[in-house]
Amino acid sequence: MIDEPERSSSDMKAKIVTLFPEMIRPVLRQSILKRAIEGKFLEVEVLDLRDFSRNKHCQVDDAPYGGGAGMVISSEPVFELFESIKSEAPFRTILLSPGGRPFNQNMAEALSRETKCLLFLCGHYEGIDERVRVALQPEEISVGDYILTGGELPALILLDAITRLIPGVLGDQESLKEESFNADLLEYPHYTRPFESGGIKVPAVLLSGNHEEIRRWRLKESLRKTLEQRPELLEQKELTPEEKSFLDELKLEKTSDLKRV
Repeated sequence: MIDEPERSSSDMKAKIVTLFPEMIRPVLRQSILKRAIEGKFLEVEVLDLRDFSRNKHCQVDDAPYGGGAGMVISSEPVFELFESIKSEAPFRTILLSPGGRPFNQNMAEALSRETKCLLFLCGHYEGIDERVRVALQPEEISVGDYILTGGELPALILLDAITRLIPGVLGDQESLKEESFNADLLEYPHYTRPFESGGIKVPAVLLSGNHEEIRRWRLKESLRKTLEQRPELLEQKELTPEEKSFLDELKLEKTSDLKRV
């Protein structure tokens, strides 16, 4: 095994602005994120928005003008925070928002190549004062069409997806090429010991030692899984002749199965 070269600075820098830093810090001490930080591929600073409040009680939210349920994060602490770090610019500011662009693998890959510091702004309660959007013009990203309590979990989702794409973070870069969505397909099924479990045996082809047959089996099973679970992905994919052939086979198999039923 070849040792990674010593690094004097991180390949990627990120800041996470949150009202709940202890939601973030434990995750940074686990798994791939921990490895990336220890290997100096990634540097993450967690900023507590309450530290930038002018209120003696460190309050950062208030009732919305016009009435309504819930509280809104004030613009002033956010502006104070950005003023305190402006000398460290440039940043690429990302606001985790349900109204943002849906996050996907292509966005993760683009962000993994970003040279600016990624600054994740986590909303909470009923949201952030609109003047933050107007003044800072952050890039808004959503992790899905559902409601979460705040932006902390989405920020971690983005950071995890981005970090594992930084060269050197994962030991086997080849694994990145085979993962779900890297070719607009879901990943093929995986098996490990024991040979038989739950009455199901490992497919014989995986024991054959024939690498070409294994590759073909994996591609076909990847197409099968995508066809069954995420068929819309196939509509946006430019299929190779081999993939088209396998897809035709799968559709024929499905038709035969329906006829037998």
